[in-house]
Amino acid sequence: MTSDQPVPRELKAVDTASLLRLEGRAHDLGLSRRQDLEWVRTNAAPDGDHYLWPALWHDLFHRPDVPRQLRCELLLALSAGGHGLCLLDVLPEDFTPLRTVTSRDEGLPVSRLLDRARLIGDGALNGDDAP
Repeated sequence: MTSDQPVPRELKAVDTASLLRLEGRAHDLGLSRRQDLEWVRTNAAPDGDHYLWPALWHDLFHRPDVPRQLRCELLLALSAGGHGLCLLDVLPEDFTPLRTVTSRDEGLPVSRLLDRARLIGDGALNGDDAP
């Protein structure tokens, strides 16, 4: 997957351990959109399925050493119940091997949740939801 390609139209499913690895990598690279790793560890449903939907390519022009990333909407299954929506920047080589959701039975409910989940993190209207 190269940066001149269109944004992938693939819904990806990740377990909590994989999500924590992606968040950790985003933190280590200093990527713009990520949640606090401890907040995710505390608030993500341990056995939950979380979903990534790529929205756009993102570049850090002031840091040419950092490759282009996919800025993804992250639908996070919360340990308290329900779902939250935030953004996560993911490198293409980390995105590609994730499980692609191909089942309509799984994809349609996720699509509906993406449309109505409450924002958490930087995009939240209520500061109490922000990690």
